[in-house]
Amino acid sequence: MRRWNGWGDEHNDFPLEPSGLAFLREILGRAQPLPDATLASVAASVPPTRLAAHPLVDTSAETRLRHARGQSLPDWLAMRSGQFGVFPDGVAEPENAAQIRELLAWAVDQDAIVIPYGGGTSVAGHINPPASQRPVLTLSLARMNKLLALDRTSQIARFGAGTAGPALERQLREQGYVLGHFPQSWELSTVGGWVASRSSGQQSLRYGRIEQLFAGGSVETLDGTLDIPTFPASSAGPDIREMMLGSEGRLGIISEVAVRVTPVPEHESFHVAFMPDWEGAVALVRALVQARLPLSMLRLSNAVETRTHLVLAGHGNLVAWLERYLSLRGCGAGKCMMTFGVTGERAASRRLLADVLRRVRRAGGVNTGRMLGRKWEEARFRSPYLRHGLWEHGYVVDTLETAADWQRVPALVERIEAAIAAQAGEGEGVHVFTHLSHLYPQGSSIYTTYVFRCSGSYETTLARWRRMKTAACEAIVAGGGTISHQHGVGRDHAAWLAAEKGERGMAALAALTQHFDPQARLNPGCLLEE
Repeated sequence: MRRWNGWGDEHNDFPLEPSGLAFLREILGRAQPLPDATLASVAASVPPTRLAAHPLVDTSAETRLRHARGQSLPDWLAMRSGQFGVFPDGVAEPENAAQIRELLAWAVDQDAIVIPYGGGTSVAGHINPPASQRPVLTLSLARMNKLLALDRTSQIARFGAGTAGPALERQLREQGYVLGHFPQSWELSTVGGWVASRSSGQQSLRYGRIEQLFAGGSVETLDGTLDIPTFPASSAGPDIREMMLGSEGRLGIISEVAVRVTPVPEHESFHVAFMPDWEGAVALVRALVQARLPLSMLRLSNAVETRTHLVLAGHGNLVAWLERYLSLRGCGAGKCMMTFGVTGERAASRRLLADVLRRVRRAGGVNTGRMLGRKWEEARFRSPYLRHGLWEHGYVVDTLETAADWQRVPALVERIEAAIAAQAGEGEGVHVFTHLSHLYPQGSSIYTTYVFRCSGSYETTLARWRRMKTAACEAIVAGGGTISHQHGVGRDHAAWLAAEKGERGMAALAALTQHFDPQARLNPGCLLEE
């Protein structure tokens, strides 16, 4: 059963190890958990629906509250406190495009707002119903979760837009293929949501971001169906496919997605090496991606994140042995952890691994083999569950991300971390650390995590978070970063979009939404501020 007030399956957990708890108490001090609301109490607060009855629409209180929030920190605090604010008036789960068209026509008759819902994993406010005089219909694509067609000659698969990561890869592997799009939210997020938010997967170095994988599909607009044909390439004017990437439900409901797939690789392994310091580590990973080495993934943790991961892992004796070994090899207190993936044909993978390890040694790094790589692989989708483990002890965790050209990356990391730390609050600390999660020849993404104590109430905790988040976003745009590398804009980042798009770009986006949705019925306030 999916948790109603947090991340993922309620039977899965990621408890905070005693060593991790001691570490946080040393840095931040002891924390006091805030009280959690009950499902029954929240369900009792759901107001009557404003929608008329429809056979495809569920207006029960529990269904509406389970679709009212995503997974941002404000969403988390709203769910744990029970103060949701606004609920959708109904939730529909169509099984095909025809039912989507029927529901859109009905929403017009009801003068309702329509919010598309994939896996509910948004961390930027994409799926939150706005306070409005109009009723709100959340349109969940959960039942549209099948492989619809597979063209083996062209290696193109077509899926219902509500197909979540595990179901998508399972159906492909049965046919001998893989998509290879593995965001951290992979357990729950959907292929339609990946397209709508311009998602990036952990192994995008090999498979590409979703814009490279998205080949075409179908979108149900208020005016009818928009079919996007598949071409290997086209110079026939602006790309309609690109128009739908990152559209976040403002132009229509993505119903089917055609993606470019790859045969299942012969070999895949993940490895961990350590570098003596951040400056040398950044130079190494930049050299690796600019040499166009065909790694499937490459990630670099700064010194604080490296230390934090080792402490949170538990296994104190093993970690102590590793620390002593690395110190003897020249990787001491400032060491940085580099994780990388090797995927493909066996012979080519062996040559690639040997090449990477030679470069690591020349740069003064230390290879630790596959053990830590296997640990990363086993836990790669578990990290979101750590929010539960921290919350039980009174600690809050959030993340944010951006991307910038290489010349800006080092200074921007410092700028973001300093901005968050400066807004921690009087007498309070915040534990901030960063890794480069997706790397390109031109630049890199920057993924920052920050942990802090709960304040005395939900309101003050949210206010502290908002100060830190706002300061970090201001630092990002001032430092030449994008407001979002992989999580989309939603409502939470909309205020900073103009810094990237400019006045004319924003006018073009507004004209596009006006063309497809003149009554601002489709996810208003998302992407573009109303």
